[in-house]
Amino acid sequence: MGLTVAVTGPTGEIGTSVVRALERDGRVERVLGMARRPFDPASRGWTKTEYRRGDILDRPAVDALVAAADVVVHLAYVIVGSREESERINLSGTRNVFEATASAARPGRLVYTSSVAAYGYHKDNPSPITEDVPPRGSPEHYYSAQKAACERLLAETTAGLETYVLRPCVVVGPEATVLLRNMPWEQAARRVPEPLRRLLGAVPGLHPVLPDPGTRFQLVHQDDVAAAATAAVTAAGPPGAYNLAGDGEITVTDFARAIGAYAVPVPGELVGLTAELVDALPAMPAQAEWIHAVRHPMTVDTTKARRDLHWTPAHTTREALHTMARR
Repeated sequence: MGLTVAVTGPTGEIGTSVVRALERDGRVERVLGMARRPFDPASRGWTKTEYRRGDILDRPAVDALVAAADVVVHLAYVIVGSREESERINLSGTRNVFEATASAARPGRLVYTSSVAAYGYHKDNPSPITEDVPPRGSPEHYYSAQKAACERLLAETTAGLETYVLRPCVVVGPEATVLLRNMPWEQAARRVPEPLRRLLGAVPGLHPVLPDPGTRFQLVHQDDVAAAATAAVTAAGPPGAYNLAGDGEITVTDFARAIGAYAVPVPGELVGLTAELVDALPAMPAQAEWIHAVRHPMTVDTTKARRDLHWTPAHTTREALHTMARR
C-alpha cells in the first residue's frame, strides 16, 4: 500500500506544484486536497487526488482530513493581507492543523512549509544562514513574525511526530507570481480603467522604476520546492528544518530588467529611514512592511537539504526569475 497524503492549500502557488509532484511519485497512492473553494482534480490531470472542502479555521474539517492520512502537508497560508486577517488564518489555522495531526491516530509525519523570513531580517544574521540559526522573526514584519510564531507552535504541539520544516526563500515560477502581482504599479493598475492601461502601455520608454539598495537575494522555483516537499513526504532524509534556494543571487536591478522595469541605485541608509517611517505612520497598508525584507541581506545555505534530503534545485535563482517573468 502506498502513502495517503493530506494537503492543505492544494491549489495555491506552491500547492499546485506539490500535488503535481505527489501525483508523479509512485510511493504515493492517494492525495486528499482540502481547500475552501471547489476544484476539479480531473481537469488538472490529477488521478490520485480527491477534493475535500474545508477551511483550516474549521477544526472538525481539519480533524476529518488528517484522520485519513499517513502524512500531512500544511501549505495553506496568507502571504499578503492585513496583519489581523493573516494572523487569524496563519496562526489559528496552523494551530488547528498541528494539533489535529498530533492527536490523530494515523498520521506519523508532518511537512510544514515555513520560510526563510522566519529567521527575521536582522543586522546580526550570519551570511549565509544555516538551519542552526534560531528563527527569531521580525516583529515589524507581520509575515516574518508569524512564520517564526508558527515554528514555535510546531515545537510545542507536535511531540511524537516526524516533522519536516521547509524554509524556502521567495518562491517564483509560472504559477508563483505573488512577488510580481504585489509590485506597487500592479496594485495601482487594478484601479486604472482598461483603455487607459492600454494607452499607457503603448507610451515608449514608460516603465516602472524600482529603488536598488544593492541588497542581494535568492529565489527558488515552485517545482524545486515541490521536489523538497516530496522528499520530506517520503522521508528521503531525517526530520528537521531545511533551507531551500536556487543557486546564485540577484539584485533588484536584475529583477527589474527581467520584468521590464528600471532600477535606480539608492543608499542603503535611505531604505532604513523609509522602513522606520513605515513603522511610525498609522494606517499604512500591510504590504508596506515588506520594505524590511531589503534592509539587510538574507541569503541561506542549502547544504543540509542537498546532503540529507538529496535535493538539488533544477533552476538557479536567475532561471527561476525568468520563468516567472515569462508567465
